[in-house]
Amino acid sequence: MKILLSGKGELQSYVDAVNGVGAEAIAEYMPRSDVGYDGLILCGGSDIDPKFYNEEVNGSVGINTERDMADFEVVEKFISAGKPIFGTCRGHQFINVFFGGSLYQHIPEADLHTGSKAHLVTSESNSILRELYGTTFSVNSTHHQAVKRLGNGLRATAFWDGKYVEAMEHISLPIISVQWHPEGMCFDRRREDTVDGAKIFEHFIKMCEGIK
Repeated sequence: MKILLSGKGELQSYVDAVNGVGAEAIAEYMPRSDVGYDGLILCGGSDIDPKFYNEEVNGSVGINTERDMADFEVVEKFISAGKPIFGTCRGHQFINVFFGGSLYQHIPEADLHTGSKAHLVTSESNSILRELYGTTFSVNSTHHQAVKRLGNGLRATAFWDGKYVEAMEHISLPIISVQWHPEGMCFDRRREDTVDGAKIFEHFIKMCEGIK
């Protein structure tokens, strides 16, 4: 079971999480559109160029348009191949933009979501997260943007403070995403103030194995 990680910088926490649940992680920066993997994880990172959701820059920072374009291509290839995709943080936001959604470029509550602080989220009924973690649970948080207009075919499955979308599932494709960093909540990075991030990686691997 091989999982492609699309990200930049230090990705060891993602590698450890994927390896920890029994799969093999291959991390690449702007990966070629090679679908010879069982699944794709879109990792965290810099802000997505707002031009991809028809806005001017108004709070977005560290934009890397080249990476955005590479992720558009690899996501399209994995969707065409019918293979599962899992997005975390930037990856969660990217999935929303890919399907025609938009982002809040800088949320007023950004200070509450920096430094990997823990906070509560509430899951929606009939969702993967409700099954894995229950109704209300604690996660880490490192972001200053959030999903605004939901992309086509996406369902919001968790919220922070009843306001911002913290997780999504596609209604027909094997695609899930979370705003937090589960790779920083499992195995050697397990935290007492959050749920176990390994559970969602385990679920993703089951998706890649074709286990519903």
